[in-house]
Amino acid sequence: MPDTEERAAAPGKRDRVFLVVVDDSPEREISLRYAALRARKGGGRVALLRVIEPLGQVEWAGVGAMMAEEAREEAEKMLSGLATRVQEITGGMPILLIREGDPRDELLALVEEDPRISILVLAAAAGSGGPGPLISALTGRYAHRLRVPMTIVPAGLDERELDRVT
Repeated sequence: MPDTEERAAAPGKRDRVFLVVVDDSPEREISLRYAALRARKGGGRVALLRVIEPLGQVEWAGVGAMMAEEAREEAEKMLSGLATRVQEITGGMPILLIREGDPRDELLALVEEDPRISILVLAAAAGSGGPGPLISALTGRYAHRLRVPMTIVPAGLDERELDRVT
């Protein structure tokens, strides 16, 4: 039988939410799998955030509304597909979030607004161009605004290595 401390800690672990930013980078797959494995092995849940960048100036309001609706439908479809993969790994449905705006600003606002988010999971970009704009911003100029720990997963990890480190 677990001692009192273990029983008291268990609900906190189940309440942890691992936030993954769903962008179009190839690194997204690594951060998604890492977060799902951590949630499955250590208790918790995955949240998927897709930020739709606003359309520029559109001459016709109807065209702009149609384009925005198409972008939202595409985001919903993408998140739905990823949610199925997360559910296969964790056994639970992830939290799906869609916001419109600048990805960095929307991410920071979400982390400030939503107390469920416990850990931000991002994967570093492969190659010599740096870790990626979001990681660079959150480890530099905007680090003081991040109220949760951030896990940066190396881009080159394969499934076996991800399994080992989670």
